[in-house]
Amino acid sequence: MPMMQGEKERIHRLYQKEAPRYDRTMSFWERVLLGGAREWACGRAKGEVLEIAVGTGRNLPYYPADVRLTGIEFSPAMLDIAKRRLAGLGRDADLRLGDAERLEFADESFDTVVCTFSLCTIPDDAKAVSEMWRVLRSGGKLVLAEHVRSPVGLIRFGQRVLEPLTVRLEADHLLREPLEHVRARGFVIEELERHKLGIVELLAATRPDGSS
Repeated sequence: MPMMQGEKERIHRLYQKEAPRYDRTMSFWERVLLGGAREWACGRAKGEVLEIAVGTGRNLPYYPADVRLTGIEFSPAMLDIAKRRLAGLGRDADLRLGDAERLEFADESFDTVVCTFSLCTIPDDAKAVSEMWRVLRSGGKLVLAEHVRSPVGLIRFGQRVLEPLTVRLEADHLLREPLEHVRARGFVIEELERHKLGIVELLAATRPDGSS
C-alpha cells in the first residue's frame, strides 16, 4: 500500500506539471494513432454518465446533449482546464476531483461509465474497473477506449522495450490489457474493436441485470 500511495503522489506531481501542455501532446497522438476513439466512446453514453479521469475535458464536445454528466479527475490543474473548456462549450456537467480507485459515489449510481486513455496510468487498473462495476446500475454500460498491449509480436516487443521509459517519465503502461479485468469482473462484452496494429482498443460492455 505505501508503494501504491507513492506512485499516486508521483502521478499527481507529473500531471500537475504536464497540464499546460497536455492538449498539445494529445492532439498529436490523436492525429497519428487514436483517431476517432473519443467520438466512438462518448457516442455510446446514455442517461446518468460518469467519466473517469476527465483530464482537460477533451471528451466533453462529443457527449450527446441529453446525458447528465459527472466527471472526476485526479489532478487539480487538469480539472481547471476541463472546467474552462466546459464553460466555453456552454453545457452543464459536474466536474470534480476524485480517485478512480476510490469513487465517492453510492453503489449503482450511473447508467454509463466512460474512461478513455487513462487505465494506462491509474496505478491499480483492476481496482478502478471494480469501482466502475460498483457504481454502474444493473444493465448499465461500461465504455473504454485505451491503448493496450498489441497482439502483433513485433509491435508488442517494441512496447516491452519502451515501457520502462514511458512508465518512469509519464507513468504510462504500454502492455496493459483492460479487457482482462473487464471480463474477470463479470461484464458482458458487447462491442470490441482493435485498430492501429492492435494498439488501440474500443470496448463496450454491460453489467448484467441482477449481478452483484
